[in-house]
Amino acid sequence: MKMELNDLNDSLAEHDLSGFWNTRTPEHQDEAPYLWKWREVYPCLMDARESVGLELAERRAIRLVNPQNPTRATSRTLLFTFSVVNPGEIARPHRHNMAAIRFVVKGSGAFTLVEGERFPMHEGDLILTPNWTWHEHHNESSEPIVWLDGLDGPLINALNVLFFENYEKDTQGVTRADGDAQMRYGFARPPAHAEFPGRGLPFCYRWEDTDASLHNIVDAEADPFDGHLVRYTNPVTGGYTMATLSCEAQMLKPGWVTGTHRHTSTSLYHVFRGRGRTAVGEGFLEWEKGDSFMIPNWQWHRHENPFDEEAVVFSMNDRPVLEALALYREEQRPGGNGGR
Repeated sequence: MKMELNDLNDSLAEHDLSGFWNTRTPEHQDEAPYLWKWREVYPCLMDARESVGLELAERRAIRLVNPQNPTRATSRTLLFTFSVVNPGEIARPHRHNMAAIRFVVKGSGAFTLVEGERFPMHEGDLILTPNWTWHEHHNESSEPIVWLDGLDGPLINALNVLFFENYEKDTQGVTRADGDAQMRYGFARPPAHAEFPGRGLPFCYRWEDTDASLHNIVDAEADPFDGHLVRYTNPVTGGYTMATLSCEAQMLKPGWVTGTHRHTSTSLYHVFRGRGRTAVGEGFLEWEKGDSFMIPNWQWHRHENPFDEEAVVFSMNDRPVLEALALYREEQRPGGNGGR
């Protein structure tokens, strides 16, 4: 006998079942872009360096929280935090299967120790700590060191595969010569049994090399949607920075206006130099040195530099994941002056 639809739904619910006609998955839902001002973030970091000891928290880090995100993260897949280590402090070693990057924004004279190799930290340097690699931070200078942490933590949490382990001692110790990773991986493709296949490498990209690469791009070769852009590639594979995230740096020359596009990857940005603005959503994000901002996936956006100084922005996105799952998609609109 034919059941009334409401009766059928009630019967299914009693057995923890549901008809597809009641649970159709909604299409993509827009998130709001967001901007964090450095003039507000930095004083909070300085307050934390006085109030929070490393005995209380393994890392003195402040995360950027998008108020629309239910997980209290920067985005659904990626997280930005800022860390500060005081002179003489050591942030003890641990490892986790979150991939992490460090982009140094203020200070020098400290180093990150990854898998037994010291990576000195200078402003603009990018240091990689791939998932499940031992890492710790030392500040041997007389001033605080501040860096931007980028992690795929929200993605790893969503997949429910997060693992974490503390090192058994206060330090892992130095077991490799300074510059070892550069000598092994930076100049020639190593054999297939490289130590960290697929996950990325403990590695450092020096700012002076990044800056030279940005300025080596002639205007005619600039990306129409991102300006003079370089991608931090895995020196073994030539692919993305890590399996779950890609790091990039871009320079917008004075007067530059990019074309408008949108893509299914989410992007987080940090302004390293200069100022500008990004058209996204219903308005503009007006940014300057030290600011950070998030552009959600599938949002039309373009970058503009209406000022008389160049702007340089570091960014991180989740495009490698989308491409691996055959979910990356991009649409473009002509326009922009390309600075010309």
